[in-house]
Amino acid sequence: MQHRTAVSTVVSALCGVLALALPSQAASADPAGHITVFGHRGASAYAPENTLSSVQEAADLGVDWVENDVQRTRDGALVVIHDTTLARTTNVRQRYPDRAPWSVSSFSLAEIKQLDAGSWFGPDFRGERVPTLMEYLDLLDDTGQGLLLELKQPELYPGIERQTLEVLDRADWLDLPHLSQRLVVQSFSAPALRTTHRLRPEVHTGFLGSPPVSQLKQYAAFTDEINAEQHTVTSAYVKAVHGTKGAHQTPMRFNTWTVDNAPAATRLMKMGVDGIITDRPDLIESTARQGA
Repeated sequence: MQHRTAVSTVVSALCGVLALALPSQAASADPAGHITVFGHRGASAYAPENTLSSVQEAADLGVDWVENDVQRTRDGALVVIHDTTLARTTNVRQRYPDRAPWSVSSFSLAEIKQLDAGSWFGPDFRGERVPTLMEYLDLLDDTGQGLLLELKQPELYPGIERQTLEVLDRADWLDLPHLSQRLVVQSFSAPALRTTHRLRPEVHTGFLGSPPVSQLKQYAAFTDEINAEQHTVTSAYVKAVHGTKGAHQTPMRFNTWTVDNAPAATRLMKMGVDGIITDRPDLIESTARQGA
């Protein structure tokens, strides 16, 4: 038993070293000259956001990466949902009318699993459920897609960085193939990304926002990507990001969100962005191919 444990420790350490040495797919330009297209909350123009149906729809459209949001229930389960309240994307108001404001953190996983997370989008998705992070990862392993995982408002969930990494580890998402090509953890919270980088420095991370150029080197100590809202993007800023080496000693990547029309995508591609996060990944994929 001790021998197996020692061997496992050595293998894990070697994977970590190799992951540090290899840029992830999300940290390097597409070899065909195309940008990377991320399905925002799946293919959320065509299926209810952050559901397994949305992931499957993105896969059916040929989208290689999806983006999601992770939060924690009252009893400590990690679930995939964007808002900190359940009100917009489930029938929680009808099921639990006396529990406003219906925050995710005030409901148990069993209670959340009773909610309809699809009917708000359309009758074809009636009965869709809020997925756990593990369920979401299992489906991605079936589809082969990469994941841009957002820690949503981590200040509300102390320790969620470590817990998320533990779930990723249990799902075998911290092995070399996933680390090098299929996983980026992002957040609007610099402290959450610092913590993630400290706990598992081999994991690629992305900061959601537009830090001043003068601070890019500070962010580069713990992140590999700057993922900025589309209206803040300039060619000069993209160039400054590309000119800074990130936490894994490769040029930082620049992704932008949420871009749902061809003219905006074309404009941003001309500015040199590496990736576009979109509700309509099929449209942006088509635009990227036409511009290549």
